[in-house]
Amino acid sequence: MNRPARSVASPADTGVPARSRARITARTLRTDRWWLPPLLTTLGLAAFVIYATVRSFMREGYWAAEHHYLTPFYSPCLSDSCVPGSSHLGTPVGELPGFIPLAFLSLPFLLLFRLTCYYYRKAYYRSIWMSPPACAVGEPHSKYTGETRLPLIVQNSHRYFFYAAVLIAVINSYDAILAFGGENGFGIGLGNVVLLVNVVLLWGYTLSCHSCRHVTGGRLKHFSKNPVRYWIWTQVTRLNVRHMQLAWITLATLALTDLYVWLVASGTIVDPRFFN
Repeated sequence: MNRPARSVASPADTGVPARSRARITARTLRTDRWWLPPLLTTLGLAAFVIYATVRSFMREGYWAAEHHYLTPFYSPCLSDSCVPGSSHLGTPVGELPGFIPLAFLSLPFLLLFRLTCYYYRKAYYRSIWMSPPACAVGEPHSKYTGETRLPLIVQNSHRYFFYAAVLIAVINSYDAILAFGGENGFGIGLGNVVLLVNVVLLWGYTLSCHSCRHVTGGRLKHFSKNPVRYWIWTQVTRLNVRHMQLAWITLATLALTDLYVWLVASGTIVDPRFFN
């Protein structure tokens, strides 16, 4: 019995063995609103960057002296330019010109930590760089070299920025603890809850990082011989599943925490007190 001859797909048809990207002659094969998620991502990232940039250079409303609330956008404040009381780690640096943020030591590392984050890479590659914008949508770029040359090769330094982010999370935790002791002694207010929730979520985002997962168990060949590290790795893995959600949640909580401290420090609102 003669079998029907099979049609063999050429590399040009499948694009699998090809060295270049699959070509889509049409602008898109999609009929839905594929452009909406990239647009919302761009707007969300832009809103946070604009707000954080403006607030980082304002140099006002970052320290509520009565309750010892310090916004994370100005922590640690290490300059003589910082208002009295806001420098929890001293002032080893002299006066700073206005074009340098008071949190000059932490902000660059936090920016690089988020900029090189695996999730954020996917987010801004697709939404801003349009590489790729969506499935079955033509790309505006003729070639793709990955993260093998400048400037994208710097993305491979993400693991080192992770260590800096852990240190800054420790400092933010220290700030949140000190905030329980205001000018009137120990007390608890809404601002304490805001600062504490923000710190907990920041730890969640930092520890859910892919680099943290690699540090805890990435190099182990036998989990059975390292039960403690295996347990830590499993907990980090559970957090890692929520890394995207935590990435967005912490952007919101950072902005809201700063806004709350700003409103309290400027006298716009009064911090509700639960105790003292």
